[in-house]
Amino acid sequence: MITIQKLGLVLGVGMVLLSCEPKKENISKEGVAKAQVLIPVPFNEVEVEDDFWLPRLRTQKETLVPFALDKTRPAVENLAKTAKFLQGDTTDLPFPHRYIASDLYKVMEGAALLLRQNPDPQLEKRMDSIIAIIGHAQKADGYLYEAHITGVSKNAEHWGGAGMGDKPYSWVLHSHELYDMGHMYEAAIAYYQATGKDAWLKIAEKSAQHINQVFFEGDPNYNGGKPVNQAPGHEELELALVKLYRVTGNALYLQMAKKFLDIRGKTFKPEGEDEMSPEYSQQHKPVAEQDKAVGHAVRAAYLYSGMADVAALTGTHEYDHALESIWEDITDTKMHITGGLGAVRGIEGFGPAYELPNAEAYDETCAAVGNVFFNYRMFLLTKESRFMDVAEVALFNNALAGVNLAGNEFFYVNPLEADGITPFNQGKAGRAPWFGTACCPSNIARLLPQVSGMMYSYDQNEIYATLYASSTTTLPLQGGKVAIRERTGYPFNEQVAFEVSPEKEQHFTLKLRIPTWAQGQFVPGALYQYVNKGERNWEVKINGEQILAPLENGFAVLDRTWKPGDEVLLTLPMPVRFNTALAAVEADRGRVAVTKGPLVYSAEGVDNDGPVQRLFLDDLAQADPKTESIVEGVLKDIPRISLQGKIKDAKGIRTQEIRLKPYYAWDNRGDTSMLVWFPTTSEMVEEVGSVQ
Repeated sequence: MITIQKLGLVLGVGMVLLSCEPKKENISKEGVAKAQVLIPVPFNEVEVEDDFWLPRLRTQKETLVPFALDKTRPAVENLAKTAKFLQGDTTDLPFPHRYIASDLYKVMEGAALLLRQNPDPQLEKRMDSIIAIIGHAQKADGYLYEAHITGVSKNAEHWGGAGMGDKPYSWVLHSHELYDMGHMYEAAIAYYQATGKDAWLKIAEKSAQHINQVFFEGDPNYNGGKPVNQAPGHEELELALVKLYRVTGNALYLQMAKKFLDIRGKTFKPEGEDEMSPEYSQQHKPVAEQDKAVGHAVRAAYLYSGMADVAALTGTHEYDHALESIWEDITDTKMHITGGLGAVRGIEGFGPAYELPNAEAYDETCAAVGNVFFNYRMFLLTKESRFMDVAEVALFNNALAGVNLAGNEFFYVNPLEADGITPFNQGKAGRAPWFGTACCPSNIARLLPQVSGMMYSYDQNEIYATLYASSTTTLPLQGGKVAIRERTGYPFNEQVAFEVSPEKEQHFTLKLRIPTWAQGQFVPGALYQYVNKGERNWEVKINGEQILAPLENGFAVLDRTWKPGDEVLLTLPMPVRFNTALAAVEADRGRVAVTKGPLVYSAEGVDNDGPVQRLFLDDLAQADPKTESIVEGVLKDIPRISLQGKIKDAKGIRTQEIRLKPYYAWDNRGDTSMLVWFPTTSEMVEEVGSVQ
């Protein structure tokens, strides 16, 4: 039976269920009921045995996290210099920077998540040494921000762009003081869950209580003793406070998260353009009144995630209209087919409806991570698979594209077309080993180890299978424990097999997500449609017998009495599909994109004897797509699609076989041209014929 204690669960991606009992007097009965809607099985309680995800997790542990920890040494050095300053040594001060510490904290969160499943004494020792430095760099009252503690901010008013102010909390709009702390809290929680060590968690709690004092009660040492009462310019703290509440049971942190949401757009509004516009940081309206996705895409996605989290735990409905309207605005007008958000450069954010360029697309990797977070939380809040469908597309396409297969080169920007020459990725035509602003590599470091936490969820008498991968887990339903063993080659293979084993005969419902791509279109929303929608072609068999399972909120519903060893086979056919965009998307008019299952495919010059901008598909009926696995090289075992298309160049127009591979795998063999949306006439090729 689900009890109030279950409110200690973490609805966020991949967190751990803990038996921490919140303070009941601060949670309404409605909030309890809403929080009980779905309980995710945390990442550490799902054993991944999957050919798609396991190699990535190994790469994370062996390459990405150690590499990223080395790259974030300057942040550790800044903290160490701050600690010395607090001890009286002012001879070597840190350099001023608004958010370099947040990159370190995200990488440490990724390291902590890996430690949970793969204990590593050396990595743990390294983490402990950094945590000790963080503790010494924190002031006795809980404040932690290197530039203001040491005073170096006074000589760097515009370091990193918009500035940090010259004293604590004097420029909350862009200082990143609260943003940095949010990432620190998330990392501290992950490390506590991985190791049981609470030193860092205590540092986080000390910081949160300090922030509550300064922002909502007043502290004589800050802001003249008056409450700052201003929301952070870069959202993130809201999500972290919710997690801190769940892991400690202290309702103060949940209350803080809601306060930061509810004062947004009320107590402070910036004035100006670009980074100073109120829309840029979603402060143009109170959050409950917002109905469009605007401004910086990463900030926005974190805000919407926080709203969904707080709604789940408090039972409030005041955000419902805003969340639904914003989601529809994104999926109907502002999302690339890869799940990318924030198409507009400059503000790294949302532009007008249907402004979705290809070569000029920004689609920051962090924004795709935020898209996963937002939609996953919306699924847990509503039980509707459409949200998980968007999360899956963003994860498998834009987010995974953010790191190469070796785990040591990254994309900050994720265009849908490239000529192999023109820089798009912070001065490069392709991937880079690191960035001055390293939010994207560090976000990937913490996202991938959490993916197993998105695979299963449950309530009293229902099991939801949401992200398919070979894995095993056990779910504690009201009637008894149920073991699940899943075997699949997803996302390349169309069959997903389950062995369902309750401890005894037991009646419950197993719900299997039937993705949008297996029905009428690739991804939810009005933007993209299959050329030929087709009929229902997915099927379910139980113990070899095909059944006509009803579809409810995007899930095939299997409601029956289950016996140990029952077998379920879900088939999700994965034909090669052609997609068109809404005519309002000017960049994609007269073009088609190729998808298969949950994956967007792209063509690269290295596979097509030169620039892919010469290629076009003018007769889809004759394309005759074929799929085969690549047999050697860095892309070994990844399926490749071959199509009959045409080429237009100096030799004229002629038939050409066009080879494509998944979008996430592009630029793993050197910088080369790439194309997602293919022209359907030779005249359109002339428009891009200048590509060499």
